[in-house]
Amino acid sequence: MKERLEALKLEALQELSGVQSQQELNDLRIKYLGKKGPLTEVLRGMGALSAEERPVIGQVANDVRAAIETVIEEKQAAYQQQETETRLRAEMIDVTLPGRPSQQGAVHPLSKVIQEIEDIFIGMGYTVAEGPEVEQDYYNFEALNLPKDHPARDMQDSFYITDEILMRTQTSPVQVRTMEKRKGEVPIKIICPGKVYRRDDDDATHSHMFTQIEGLVIDRNVRMSDLKGTLLQFVQEMYGKETRIRLRPSFFPFTEPSVEVDVSCAMCGGVGCRTCKQTGWLEILGAGMVHPRVLEMGGYDPKEYTGFAFGMGVERIAMLKYGIEDIRHFYTNDLRFLKQFLHL
Repeated sequence: MKERLEALKLEALQELSGVQSQQELNDLRIKYLGKKGPLTEVLRGMGALSAEERPVIGQVANDVRAAIETVIEEKQAAYQQQETETRLRAEMIDVTLPGRPSQQGAVHPLSKVIQEIEDIFIGMGYTVAEGPEVEQDYYNFEALNLPKDHPARDMQDSFYITDEILMRTQTSPVQVRTMEKRKGEVPIKIICPGKVYRRDDDDATHSHMFTQIEGLVIDRNVRMSDLKGTLLQFVQEMYGKETRIRLRPSFFPFTEPSVEVDVSCAMCGGVGCRTCKQTGWLEILGAGMVHPRVLEMGGYDPKEYTGFAFGMGVERIAMLKYGIEDIRHFYTNDLRFLKQFLHL
């Protein structure tokens, strides 16, 4: 039986030396070490051996099994290494190739201007207030001294959802809601940024949707000179210390007196050019002292408190700041336009 085991060992090693594939290796493992293999048959016949022969033959059988398993494991490791190398070569990335640069984004010019305006007014002690874009007619018009039959509504009547619900035409409703919430407490110093919607033609200077920032101050002894000083501080922070302003009488139902605010043209320094139509001035916002009726409807006694309010279109501010000629550029998602503001 010892000779048979030695012959089995030589036979198995010889066959293993000629293996050409992992499948052949698996087949030989089953052939020699499987339950029906010759080595197992030899071990099953050990019961017929004498007590002296059994340990000797058992040791020889274990040595034969160990020798065959060693060769199989070595070849298995070699095949696995070869497979790994083949896969690495197939999946190799050439790191010497130039990379694909990712496109760098930038803050939208309108968002940037809103942030600048907010920073300026926060620096003057204002807080930022927000409100719903879908608004009640009461807050959008009536509480701002614009009853349902007021002719000034014609300029703003817009996208109605019901007879009493519409897309807000201005951010002034935030001012009314703030006054209601404060219940007569002073001071109020807020700015209200957000989108507004109006029935309007889309052209180079108008859009049915645009962004507005309004401001409101209410306290005792608030005067028109405070409004002028605030707006002068704002435009000089936004456009430069040399910028001047002028106030022209105007009419708004929610302020009395009301003014249009112009800034000196940055293109010509106020001398007169094509941009300012040779006037030296550019209109940027409307403002005025809060109408006593608006104060009353907001819960404030106009005999004790006064205030001022102002409103500006962010697109208008941005167009003047960056020399943009068409408001529609802000909303067309044209990368050629947006990339100009990448490093501003």
